[in-house]
Amino acid sequence: MRTGTRDGGGAAARSGRVVVGVGGSPASLGALRLAVAHARRSGRDLVAVLAWEPPEGEGLYLRRPDPQWARFWYEEARGALARAVEQALGGVPADLRVELRVVRARADRALLDLAGRPDDLIVVGARPRRFRRGRVERALRRSAGCPVLTVPLRGALRGDLRALRRASPADFGLSG
Repeated sequence: MRTGTRDGGGAAARSGRVVVGVGGSPASLGALRLAVAHARRSGRDLVAVLAWEPPEGEGLYLRRPDPQWARFWYEEARGALARAVEQALGGVPADLRVELRVVRARADRALLDLAGRPDDLIVVGARPRRFRRGRVERALRRSAGCPVLTVPLRGALRGDLRALRRASPADFGLSG
């Protein structure tokens, strides 16, 4: 699904894309906001990606495939991506070329496949420092052929994380 347009003003268009992993966590919402800012400054297109796999895993699904079940989880992922964009940005920014992608794959694989050129930028939310780096972040740092920007939520307390989930774009001075 492609939405939004470039207004023609502002930064000169740069080749490549800003590809952001969206999962609905506070860190991924922060990554989405930062990715929009980078796309605006650089004149790049924005690709917001939510990767999903069947809850039982691909191995079990392949043994007992059920297309209706897969379609249900695809629709759930699509709704989650739309909610995350709405929650983080108040909707799809009208001044950018934005592509919302729901990909059936592991998150690291989906992001690496979409951001394969050196002039692309991958933006992901990072786990707080008290946790070790996640599998996705490690895989991106090891295999990406482009820059990877991680957006951490350092020292966030549970109450702060709950407040971030309830925050609206207006709380950050952003409007759609």
